[in-house]
Amino acid sequence: RTGAGGGGRPAEPPVRALRLVTLILAVGLAYYGAGRLGLLRQVVVEGAVVTPLWLPSGVALAALFAFGPRIAPGITLGMLAVTSTISPVSTFSVVMAVGNTLAPLLSWYLLRLAGFRPSLERLRDGLALVFLGALGGMTVSAAVGTGTLLATGEIPWTHVWPVWAAWWAGDALGVLVVVPVLVVLIRPRLPRDVLGWVELTGLFAVTAAFTLVAIYSPLDLLFLVFPLLVWAALRFELTGSAPAALIVSVLAVTAAARQEGPFAGRTMGEVMLNLQAFNVSVALTGLLLSSLVTERRHVRERIEDACRELAEVVDTLAPSASRPRTREAEGSREAGTRREEGGRGGGGRPGAGWGAG
Repeated sequence: RTGAGGGGRPAEPPVRALRLVTLILAVGLAYYGAGRLGLLRQVVVEGAVVTPLWLPSGVALAALFAFGPRIAPGITLGMLAVTSTISPVSTFSVVMAVGNTLAPLLSWYLLRLAGFRPSLERLRDGLALVFLGALGGMTVSAAVGTGTLLATGEIPWTHVWPVWAAWWAGDALGVLVVVPVLVVLIRPRLPRDVLGWVELTGLFAVTAAFTLVAIYSPLDLLFLVFPLLVWAALRFELTGSAPAALIVSVLAVTAAARQEGPFAGRTMGEVMLNLQAFNVSVALTGLLLSSLVTERRHVRERIEDACRELAEVVDTLAPSASRPRTREAEGSREAGTRREEGGRGGGGRPGAGWGAG
């Protein structure tokens, strides 16, 4: 059956194909833009150019979860466009583009098998993103990229391991940092009042300031950023921890690329090892703690809903018996609250400032 004028269903496949092509091109453009940003802070490890934070890996994985594997050609096109800005397109650049496409596809497949939810609202989702999406899937792009450099003679056999490790860590960190930020942008849980916005903005400003102080201080103060990540996760969950982790990682990568602060006076291999250990610790702290806090909040909300529904059922089945007890229970709770407030000198409930968010 066709629509008016016979143009209903015959027009659907071309329109669908046009939408798919547009989507593929949009993903390719996003990948290219993220790649250009990543190349701004490239470093040379054992003669190979690598990026400590490869943002496109996170963009690619997020796009696969949003639109499915049909947009995979966009990842390949985006990678080819990025490599074309460094050197002319060749067979080896095509191979590297395919490797950078297979890596997020493998991560997407493994996460699907594990029942991963992109909302990152459960601790198991955070763990799956770390071990399957980042550390697991990104081994493919690192292996293909390092193998390509070895085949072209750009690195010798003795440099394969450090180059592979640096490549893998950069791609994995891109997943750990970018995917949570994109989740926040797509499904934000924003503050509901002015004070919340002031606190969130202040959190990001303080995080940037403390990170700069920790990096450029003559003392070893990088640990100062972790209480801020805990604050962000407890108060704002992923909305606070994901951007905070991104701020810390970008500032640390910038200092490492310039070999400043704690990265000064070291070989590039040592710089990459220290940088990636720090950045992965930052990403894990923010991601896993915020996932745990969100999961506990959902459990509490489900328990409260179940109690409310149970009270309604009891009230419906035995209204004459439940109402006096309900009033008595409410009176007991009010009396207990007055006793607690009197013991505190009239203050509010403990931890009131930490319950919202």
